[in-house]
Amino acid sequence: MTGFYFTFLAVLLAGLGARDQVTVAGLTLRQGARPGVLAVGIVVSVATAAAAAWAASLIAPTLPPAARQFLAAVALALAGGEALLLSPRGKPKEPTHSLGAFGIVILSQQLTDAARFLVFAMAVATNAPLPAGVGGAVGGIVLIGAGWLAPEYVTRPLLRRLRRVIGGMMLLAGVILGLEAIYFP
Repeated sequence: MTGFYFTFLAVLLAGLGARDQVTVAGLTLRQGARPGVLAVGIVVSVATAAAAAWAASLIAPTLPPAARQFLAAVALALAGGEALLLSPRGKPKEPTHSLGAFGIVILSQQLTDAARFLVFAMAVATNAPLPAGVGGAVGGIVLIGAGWLAPEYVTRPLLRRLRRVIGGMMLLAGVILGLEAIYFP
C-alpha cells in the first residue's frame, strides 16, 4: 500500500496545473461542464497510468535494486524537467466539441507528463507496479476532476509558478537519487 499512497501524493503534486488539467479547465470554461469531457479525461488518465505501470512491470523485475533506483531517479528527473520546461497553454480559442479529438489531445499530453513519469518511477523503485498504477490512476482522476469542477482555480497563474517550484524540487531529487545510486549502491 505504500506504493499506492506515495504515488497518489506524487501524482497530485506533479499534476497541479499540468497541461492536461489546464486543457480540461479551459474547455470547461469555454463550453461548460460537459460530462463527456470528464468521462474521457478519466478514461485516458486510467489508461496512461496503467501503461506507465505496465512498462515498469516489464523492466523492474529484471533490474537489481541499485539499477532500479537509478532508473527511478532518471524518471523523477525527467518529471521535474517536464514540469519546469513545458508550461500549459491558455484557454483554447476555438475548442472542438469532438470528444475523440479531445481524447487524443489529452492522451498526447499525458503520455509525456510528469505524473506518468512518476507512476513509472514509483513502480520501478518499489517493484510494485499494481499499487503504483492504481495510485497514479486515482491521482489522475482527482486532477482531471478538479480541472472540470473548479476550472477558475486551475487556470490561475499562481498554480503555474507552484508547478515550476515542484518541478525544480523533483529535478533536484532525481539528480540526488541518481548520484546516490551510482556512488552508494
